[in-house]
Amino acid sequence: MVETVKGPVDTGTLGTTLMHEHVFVLNEEVRSNYPADWDEDARVDDAIIKLNALADRGCQTIVDPTVVGLGRDIRRISRAADGITLNIIAATGLYTYNDIPFYFRYRFPHGDGRDPMTDMFVSDITTGIAGTPVKAAFLKCAIDEPGLTPGVERVLRAVCRAHAQTGAPITVHTHPQSGTGRDVLAVLRQEGADLARVVLGHSGDSTDLDYLSELADAGCLLGMDRFGLDLITPFDQRVATVAAMCERGYADRMVLSHDASCHIDWFPAEMIPQFAPAWHFEHLFDDVLPALRERGVTESQIQAMLVDNPRRYFSGG
Repeated sequence: MVETVKGPVDTGTLGTTLMHEHVFVLNEEVRSNYPADWDEDARVDDAIIKLNALADRGCQTIVDPTVVGLGRDIRRISRAADGITLNIIAATGLYTYNDIPFYFRYRFPHGDGRDPMTDMFVSDITTGIAGTPVKAAFLKCAIDEPGLTPGVERVLRAVCRAHAQTGAPITVHTHPQSGTGRDVLAVLRQEGADLARVVLGHSGDSTDLDYLSELADAGCLLGMDRFGLDLITPFDQRVATVAAMCERGYADRMVLSHDASCHIDWFPAEMIPQFAPAWHFEHLFDDVLPALRERGVTESQIQAMLVDNPRRYFSGG
């Protein structure tokens, strides 16, 4: 079984799963202090429309790695989930590229090495998020171009220890251009994490097949999960990389997604269609899968990336 926003479901029923999508990405402090541009009901209704359109394409589950630092509000997510048929799987963790929030700076790890951060993550998984019955089913953290800063390392180790206590799998935002997947692997190995239950997110930003093969050979899943963000890596290169990795025999080590959202306030609304017109939930089904098939990717390989690998990630099987 795996926890979803609407309760536990059998991992065998997850079906076609997009492993890295967001419902809302918000700066909650700005939103709550300057609410003039925010209409809660309208945003939730819009999310329901977009998620139902995704379900119409054949998607049955999205995995939402929105955690503290990205504006997680589980009650808002629950409102959206009530209006849709597909599953939403929620995360716990902390998103930072550099320092930890001041809240944690003087809440030091205990004498036994246990970090209060870990306790919070474990509570989200075992008890529920923010006083609700909704439980997180996986852990999320990030490492980007600044590398393994002390703050990033502390979060990563807290995530690893919550993983050890609960068995919940891990997703890590990485920056392939600077090879941060290797830094993540070093810490994961030190902490004894089950590498088969780790997604190294945004690996699809890279076209370096040897780098990707190295990470996959370690046992991790590769998040080929930014389709539509052609500004970072063009569409043809993303497709060619996935096809080439399939040819190398790594279809059982990749998952697919967009890293898109129903609403993200990082950009003015009119900006996204200008720099990323294909960055939306339907892109994978309308454009990416046909292009992969044209390059010789088989239906069984697509099944592995969209169904089998996500199921194994959550089930541990």
